[in-house]
Amino acid sequence: MTNLKVLGVVLGTLAVYTWVANSIPQLESVVPEELSFGADVTEAELVAAGQELFNGGGGCLVCHGLPTRAPNLLTDQGGEGTIGQRCATRVPGEDCKTYIYESLTEPTAYVLDGFDPMVFQARVFSGAQIWALVAFLQDQGGTVTVTGADVAAAAEADAAAPAAGGPLTASMDPLEIMRANLCLGCHVLDGEGVATGPPFDGMGDRIDADRIRRSILDPGAEAAEGFEDQLGTMTPTIADLLSARQLEVVVQFLAGQGG
Repeated sequence: MTNLKVLGVVLGTLAVYTWVANSIPQLESVVPEELSFGADVTEAELVAAGQELFNGGGGCLVCHGLPTRAPNLLTDQGGEGTIGQRCATRVPGEDCKTYIYESLTEPTAYVLDGFDPMVFQARVFSGAQIWALVAFLQDQGGTVTVTGADVAAAAEADAAAPAAGGPLTASMDPLEIMRANLCLGCHVLDGEGVATGPPFDGMGDRIDADRIRRSILDPGAEAAEGFEDQLGTMTPTIADLLSARQLEVVVQFLAGQGG
């Protein structure tokens, strides 16, 4: 009888936990709708679409709008000019188009001295959106070499590839989840990370679980005390990269930091 009672308590607890986790809303991605470009797309169309992504739904200004957080792309950086002027000199033997494309699709491949790896998640973008961003950045003082052939090839690759989206890791370990999503690229926990945003250490003493959850689901809604100037700098699509259960695991872990 005692064992049955224990089993009942365990099953009841798991049921409540699962219900809470699965009832948490997930934000829709703010990335604009898919671009319908074909092989006949013009340079002007690509640049305009890339500009819209960069300044809006792409979330690029989250990091590149802060000169101390990521390299400045639209104005001079270290006396080397805008990104369109300096991109071809970054990697020996690599042209501007290739360098920018690889910087977007593999953002940790080229980390400039003085900067930390950033959170950009290329997989939430389509191939056409990536190439539109490349064209826009090339246009900042340089020559656009992205073509309709690049866009058409990307569309074919997207069609053949498995659907993107969803968690970056299947782990339910909070540290693994946060590392996979580069959370420690802006927050510090037990000496690990970068102190750009509020520290994870002692977070549970400052705010409760509900506030932590809201901050992940809607990072631009309210600022942490003392970090008002950072409001809106957290990538707005981070919640799209967590399952509901992973979100709750992280929330409860952070709420337990303190005391």
